[in-house]
Amino acid sequence: MYCRNCGNQMEGQAAICVKCGAARNNGDNFCHNCGQATSAGAQVCVNCGVKLAGGDEQKSKLAAGLLGIFLGGLGIHRFYLGYTTMGIIQIVVSLITCGAGSIWGFIEGILILCGSTITKDAKGNPLKD
Repeated sequence: MYCRNCGNQMEGQAAICVKCGAARNNGDNFCHNCGQATSAGAQVCVNCGVKLAGGDEQKSKLAAGLLGIFLGGLGIHRFYLGYTTMGIIQIVVSLITCGAGSIWGFIEGILILCGSTITKDAKGNPLKD
């Protein structure tokens, strides 16, 4: 794994680059797979052919928050953001508690809109306003 910001090789599960301090997959200057320079906004590395991490479309914070408020008991906002396992857990909790677990999703929806808890999707892309 290479830093997308400076091209330095990163250890397997490192959250940030020790050379430049950039978060994992932040930046668009280098390929995360081979470390070769890439052009800004490139979808695929021309050297190794791997799909670049920054090419995914950002999810909407407003959509995620509203899904959490209105359909939070079904975990729809978690599925929207790519957190499938947590979405399934929210469905199970809501079923076991006869719907009382829906409060969990409702509160998460409000917190997403406030920008205090979930600020990125499952792929690490920040939510757009």
